[in-house]
Amino acid sequence: MTQSITKSTVNIPPLENGDRLTRLEFETRYQQMTHVKKAELIEGIVYMGSPLRINKHGNPHGRIMTWLGTYEAYTNGVQIGDNCTVRLDPENEPQPDALLRIEKDGQSIITEDGYVEGAPELIVEIAASTVSIDLHDKLKAYRRNQVQEYLVWRVDDNEIDWFRLKEEKYIKLQADENGIIKSEIYQGLWLDTNALLNGNLARVLECLKQGIETSEHMKFDKKISIDD
Repeated sequence: MTQSITKSTVNIPPLENGDRLTRLEFETRYQQMTHVKKAELIEGIVYMGSPLRINKHGNPHGRIMTWLGTYEAYTNGVQIGDNCTVRLDPENEPQPDALLRIEKDGQSIITEDGYVEGAPELIVEIAASTVSIDLHDKLKAYRRNQVQEYLVWRVDDNEIDWFRLKEEKYIKLQADENGIIKSEIYQGLWLDTNALLNGNLARVLECLKQGIETSEHMKFDKKISIDD
């Protein structure tokens, strides 16, 4: 008499807010949850997204992507990302609202399975206020992994914090006399913060155009071009 043998299926538990996991465990569970729109692993803890309001997140996010997308359009060798997973280290796999990376000889790579691995040079997060994880555990993880610049838009506070990594610390970049903050990594990436906060996207792009037309941007564009 023969005995039939059936394969046992592995039961993978779903992700839950607050789970403490390794990055491998996190990815395995995340990939099984097709209904989950956004989940992140920050310092070994799972954070799952909630529904997003247009004025609190959707519209600010759209303005940031328009700004970064315009910069990408006029700068060879850079790549923007919108809510894409980043494999930072064994305990951190965030899904930042926006990122800007240098494609050739930058800090990050694209893996064979299509993920960003390593630290993009610039990460942007849309946060509620100073109490947000974006200005605490995420900031620590990004700093430790050498994200060179980190921009946080605190929507409820109507403030923008743009940090630059210097000597293992994040130092806030200061606006000039015209209210413009200029990236120290991406030459020509200028931001009129008041215009952005007031919803004047035309002025934001006008300011960016001025940065893109500088000789510094031209030199940077030539230096990182992937066509060289």
